[in-house]
Amino acid sequence: MAKTARPQNDRQARIAEMRRAEQARERRSKIIAITACTAVVAGLVGFGAYVLNKESDKKEAAAAAVKAPVTGEQTWDAKKLGRNHVTKAVSYEMNPPVGGDHNPAWMNCDGDVYKKALPKENAVHSLEHGAVWVTYSDKAPAAEVKKLEEKVAKTPYTLMSPVKDQAGAIMLSAWGKQVTVDGAGDPRVAQFFGKYVNGPQTPEPGAACTGGLDQP
Repeated sequence: MAKTARPQNDRQARIAEMRRAEQARERRSKIIAITACTAVVAGLVGFGAYVLNKESDKKEAAAAAVKAPVTGEQTWDAKKLGRNHVTKAVSYEMNPPVGGDHNPAWMNCDGDVYKKALPKENAVHSLEHGAVWVTYSDKAPAAEVKKLEEKVAKTPYTLMSPVKDQAGAIMLSAWGKQVTVDGAGDPRVAQFFGKYVNGPQTPEPGAACTGGLDQP
Protein backbone atom coordinates (compact mmCIF):
# COMPACT_ATOMS: atom_id res chain seq x y z
CA MET A 1 0.00 0.00 0.00
CA ALA A 2 2.86 2.42 0.82
CA LYS A 3 4.34 1.87 -2.67
CA THR A 4 1.01 2.84 -4.30
CA ALA A 5 0.41 6.01 -2.16
CA ARG A 6 3.77 7.61 -2.88
CA PRO A 7 3.32 8.08 -6.68
CA GLN A 8 -0.17 9.43 -6.02
CA ASN A 9 1.20 11.90 -3.49
CA ASP A 10 3.90 12.98 -5.98
CA ARG A 11 1.25 13.51 -8.68
CA GLN A 12 -0.89 15.61 -6.33
CA ALA A 13 2.17 17.66 -5.38
CA ARG A 14 2.98 18.32 -9.04
CA ILE A 15 -0.63 19.37 -9.71
CA ALA A 16 -0.56 21.69 -6.71
CA GLU A 17 2.76 23.15 -7.90
CA MET A 18 1.32 23.70 -11.39
CA ARG A 19 -1.69 25.45 -9.88
CA ARG A 20 0.54 27.68 -7.79
CA ALA A 21 2.61 28.53 -10.89
CA GLU A 22 -0.55 29.28 -12.88
CA GLN A 23 -1.89 31.49 -10.09
CA ALA A 24 1.45 33.29 -9.92
CA ARG A 25 1.31 33.91 -13.70
CA GLU A 26 -2.24 35.23 -13.38
CA ARG A 27 -1.17 37.58 -10.58
CA ARG A 28 1.76 38.84 -12.67
CA SER A 29 -0.52 39.35 -15.68
CA LYS A 30 -3.00 41.31 -13.56
CA ILE A 31 -0.22 43.43 -12.10
CA ILE A 32 1.18 44.15 -15.58
CA ALA A 33 -2.31 44.99 -16.92
CA ILE A 34 -3.09 47.27 -13.98
CA THR A 35 0.30 48.96 -14.27
CA ALA A 36 -0.19 49.48 -18.01
CA CYS A 37 -3.71 50.87 -17.53
CA THR A 38 -2.47 53.17 -14.79
CA ALA A 39 0.31 54.41 -17.05
CA VAL A 40 -2.14 54.99 -19.91
CA VAL A 41 -4.58 56.84 -17.67
CA ALA A 42 -1.79 58.91 -16.18
CA GLY A 43 -0.56 59.71 -19.68
CA LEU A 44 -4.03 60.73 -20.82
CA VAL A 45 -4.54 62.87 -17.72
CA GLY A 46 -1.15 64.47 -18.24
CA PHE A 47 -1.84 65.10 -21.93
CA GLY A 48 -5.27 66.49 -21.11
CA ALA A 49 -3.77 68.83 -18.56
CA TYR A 50 -1.15 69.89 -21.11
CA VAL A 51 -3.83 70.60 -23.73
CA LEU A 52 -5.95 72.51 -21.23
CA ASN A 53 -2.95 74.55 -20.14
CA LYS A 54 -2.09 75.33 -23.77
CA GLU A 55 -5.67 76.38 -24.47
CA SER A 56 -5.71 78.47 -21.32
CA ASP A 57 -2.45 80.12 -22.36
CA LYS A 58 -3.89 80.86 -25.81
CA LYS A 59 -7.03 82.39 -24.30
CA GLU A 60 -4.98 84.49 -21.90
CA ALA A 61 -2.73 85.65 -24.73
CA ALA A 62 -5.77 86.52 -26.88
CA ALA A 63 -7.37 88.41 -23.99
CA ALA A 64 -4.12 90.29 -23.35
CA ALA A 65 -3.86 91.19 -27.04
CA VAL A 66 -7.41 92.55 -27.04
CA LYS A 67 -6.69 94.70 -24.00
CA ALA A 68 -3.42 96.03 -25.40
CA PRO A 69 -3.42 99.21 -27.54
CA VAL A 70 -3.50 98.65 -31.28
CA THR A 71 -0.21 99.89 -32.71
CA GLY A 72 -0.73 102.81 -35.08
CA GLU A 73 -4.40 103.23 -34.18
CA GLN A 74 -6.03 106.63 -34.45
CA THR A 75 -8.79 107.57 -32.02
CA TRP A 76 -11.43 110.30 -32.17
CA ASP A 77 -13.51 111.49 -29.23
CA ALA A 78 -16.73 109.52 -29.62
CA LYS A 79 -18.68 112.21 -27.78
CA LYS A 80 -17.75 114.77 -30.44
CA LEU A 81 -18.85 112.60 -33.35
CA GLY A 82 -22.34 113.58 -34.46
CA ARG A 83 -25.08 111.00 -34.46
CA ASN A 84 -27.90 112.83 -36.20
CA HIS A 85 -29.84 111.14 -38.99
CA VAL A 86 -29.59 113.13 -42.20
CA THR A 87 -30.59 112.49 -45.79
CA LYS A 88 -27.96 114.71 -47.40
CA ALA A 89 -24.29 114.05 -48.11
CA VAL A 90 -21.96 114.55 -45.13
CA SER A 91 -18.44 116.00 -45.32
CA TYR A 92 -16.39 113.85 -42.97
CA GLU A 93 -13.02 114.92 -41.54
CA MET A 94 -11.49 111.46 -42.00
CA ASN A 95 -11.56 108.94 -44.85
CA PRO A 96 -13.05 106.44 -44.41
CA PRO A 97 -15.24 108.08 -41.76
CA VAL A 98 -15.31 106.61 -38.26
CA GLY A 99 -18.46 108.35 -37.06
CA GLY A 100 -20.59 111.42 -37.42
CA ASP A 101 -24.01 112.28 -38.75
CA HIS A 102 -25.30 109.57 -41.04
CA ASN A 103 -28.15 108.27 -43.15
CA PRO A 104 -31.14 106.72 -41.36
CA ALA A 105 -30.50 103.43 -43.24
CA TRP A 106 -27.47 101.32 -42.39
CA MET A 107 -25.57 98.98 -44.67
CA ASN A 108 -26.02 95.33 -43.81
CA CYS A 109 -22.97 94.32 -41.79
CA ASP A 110 -23.47 90.66 -40.99
CA GLY A 111 -20.21 89.63 -42.66
CA ASP A 112 -21.23 91.43 -45.87
CA VAL A 113 -18.60 91.88 -48.60
CA TYR A 114 -19.38 94.62 -51.13
CA LYS A 115 -17.52 94.85 -54.42
CA LYS A 116 -18.51 98.47 -55.06
CA ALA A 117 -17.91 101.63 -53.05
CA LEU A 118 -20.56 102.30 -50.40
CA PRO A 119 -22.36 105.53 -49.55
CA LYS A 120 -20.31 106.59 -46.54
CA GLU A 121 -23.35 107.93 -44.72
CA ASN A 122 -24.88 104.44 -44.70
CA ALA A 123 -21.66 102.71 -43.71
CA VAL A 124 -21.21 105.08 -40.75
CA HIS A 125 -24.63 104.02 -39.50
CA SER A 126 -23.30 100.44 -39.49
CA LEU A 127 -20.38 101.57 -37.34
CA GLU A 128 -22.87 103.07 -34.91
CA HIS A 129 -24.37 99.59 -34.58
CA GLY A 130 -20.98 98.09 -33.66
CA ALA A 131 -19.62 97.02 -37.04
CA VAL A 132 -15.98 97.02 -38.10
CA TRP A 133 -15.59 98.29 -41.65
CA VAL A 134 -12.72 96.84 -43.70
CA THR A 135 -11.79 99.02 -46.67
CA TYR A 136 -9.13 98.79 -49.37
CA SER A 137 -7.80 100.87 -52.23
CA ASP A 138 -6.62 99.72 -55.65
CA LYS A 139 -3.10 99.53 -54.15
CA ALA A 140 -4.05 96.54 -51.98
CA PRO A 141 -2.76 93.18 -53.28
CA ALA A 142 -5.57 91.04 -54.67
CA ALA A 143 -4.49 88.04 -52.57
CA GLU A 144 -4.74 90.06 -49.36
CA VAL A 145 -8.16 91.39 -50.34
CA LYS A 146 -9.35 87.83 -50.94
CA LYS A 147 -8.15 86.68 -47.50
CA LEU A 148 -9.83 89.62 -45.82
CA GLU A 149 -13.07 88.91 -47.68
CA GLU A 150 -13.00 85.36 -46.29
CA LYS A 151 -12.44 86.64 -42.75
CA VAL A 152 -15.19 89.23 -42.99
CA ALA A 153 -17.65 86.72 -44.46
CA LYS A 154 -17.22 84.59 -41.31
CA THR A 155 -17.55 87.46 -38.84
CA PRO A 156 -20.89 89.01 -37.79
CA TYR A 157 -20.87 92.79 -37.30
CA THR A 158 -18.36 93.38 -40.10
CA LEU A 159 -18.55 94.67 -43.65
CA MET A 160 -16.02 95.28 -46.40
CA SER A 161 -15.84 97.49 -49.47
CA PRO A 162 -13.40 99.40 -51.69
CA VAL A 163 -12.58 103.06 -50.94
CA LYS A 164 -10.47 104.29 -53.82
CA ASP A 165 -9.19 107.54 -52.33
CA GLN A 166 -8.25 106.37 -48.81
CA ALA A 167 -4.73 106.97 -47.51
CA GLY A 168 -3.76 103.37 -46.74
CA ALA A 169 -4.04 100.32 -48.96
CA ILE A 170 -5.99 98.41 -46.27
CA MET A 171 -7.77 100.13 -43.39
CA LEU A 172 -10.01 99.02 -40.53
CA SER A 173 -12.56 101.38 -39.02
CA ALA A 174 -14.89 101.22 -36.03
CA TRP A 175 -16.82 104.04 -34.32
CA GLY A 176 -14.09 106.51 -33.32
CA LYS A 177 -11.25 104.05 -34.17
CA GLN A 178 -9.13 103.45 -37.26
CA VAL A 179 -5.89 101.72 -38.22
CA THR A 180 -3.97 100.99 -41.44
CA VAL A 181 -2.68 97.41 -41.65
CA ASP A 182 -0.14 95.66 -43.87
CA GLY A 183 -2.34 92.76 -44.93
CA ALA A 184 -4.68 89.99 -43.82
CA GLY A 185 -1.93 88.35 -41.77
CA ASP A 186 -1.14 91.49 -39.80
CA PRO A 187 -1.86 90.57 -36.13
CA ARG A 188 -3.58 93.93 -35.71
CA VAL A 189 -6.46 92.67 -37.85
CA ALA A 190 -7.43 90.01 -35.31
CA GLN A 191 -6.72 92.44 -32.47
CA PHE A 192 -8.91 95.18 -33.97
CA PHE A 193 -11.73 92.72 -34.60
CA GLY A 194 -11.42 91.35 -31.07
CA LYS A 195 -11.56 94.82 -29.52
CA TYR A 196 -14.15 96.56 -31.67
CA VAL A 197 -16.56 94.09 -33.30
CA ASN A 198 -19.66 95.15 -31.34
CA GLY A 199 -17.16 96.40 -28.78
CA PRO A 200 -17.31 98.95 -25.95
CA GLN A 201 -16.95 101.89 -28.34
CA THR A 202 -20.33 101.03 -29.93
CA PRO A 203 -22.93 103.78 -29.43
CA GLU A 204 -25.79 101.31 -30.00
CA PRO A 205 -24.51 97.88 -28.89
CA GLY A 206 -26.60 94.98 -30.13
CA ALA A 207 -28.40 97.03 -32.78
CA ALA A 208 -29.21 95.21 -36.01
CA CYS A 209 -26.65 94.52 -38.71
CA THR A 210 -29.31 93.03 -40.98
CA GLY A 211 -32.49 94.53 -42.39
CA GLY A 212 -30.65 97.53 -43.86
CA LEU A 213 -29.33 98.17 -47.35
CA ASP A 214 -27.76 95.17 -49.07
CA GLN A 215 -26.19 96.94 -52.03
CA PRO A 216 -24.66 100.37 -52.77
